[in-house]
Amino acid sequence: MADPGFAIIPSVLRREDVERIAAALETADLERSRAGARHLLTQPSVAALANDPRMLDIARQFLGSDPLPFRATLFDKSRTANWLVVWHQDTALPLRERREVPGWGPWSIKGGVTYAHAPAAALSRVIALRLHLDDSRADNGPLRVLPGTHTLGLLSEEAISRISQGAEPIDCLVAAGGVVAMRPLLLHASSKAQSDLPRRVVHIEYADALEMGDGLALAMA
Repeated sequence: MADPGFAIIPSVLRREDVERIAAALETADLERSRAGARHLLTQPSVAALANDPRMLDIARQFLGSDPLPFRATLFDKSRTANWLVVWHQDTALPLRERREVPGWGPWSIKGGVTYAHAPAAALSRVIALRLHLDDSRADNGPLRVLPGTHTLGLLSEEAISRISQGAEPIDCLVAAGGVVAMRPLLLHASSKAQSDLPRRVVHIEYADALEMGDGLALAMA
């Protein structure tokens, strides 16, 4: 069976585990933006989640080796903090330092961390696990994906527009405690929330190794 580039895994964490993580993030001193917060692996609750055997087992199934968490982000969507995300691929990776290597770039700095857009070969070594702190429903802006599009490589905006107009998206609906696994090059989007129900997601990325070759290494963020 062809790899669709994503999977929905229900009931990975118990409700009480989820509530504990949500409470810790609520009281943590986070540098929040409208969409949530970046660079959360320094938070004890998130670091523990990233290294939870249940999460590592899922990541291992996609990477085929022992996974290493390197970045964590909180997405916090609600009626009051609402946004639309157009179809796109996740192509930027945090790196320890900047090196001019073919296929990497453009470069940027986000929250004091160096980032570069990565080549497809590097992104194929990454899997994102999205733990849901709230139920993801059709009316609160769920993740939408186009299965199989991660196999198409890095796509231009024109190609993304053309592909998204001719494909049937899938809404990733999952109850709190469930996980959506997603490959970075999978085309994905989300609509604005239409209800008052929050949709908080801890998005953790894993790689098969921190060394990316040519002297480049992933930063912990």
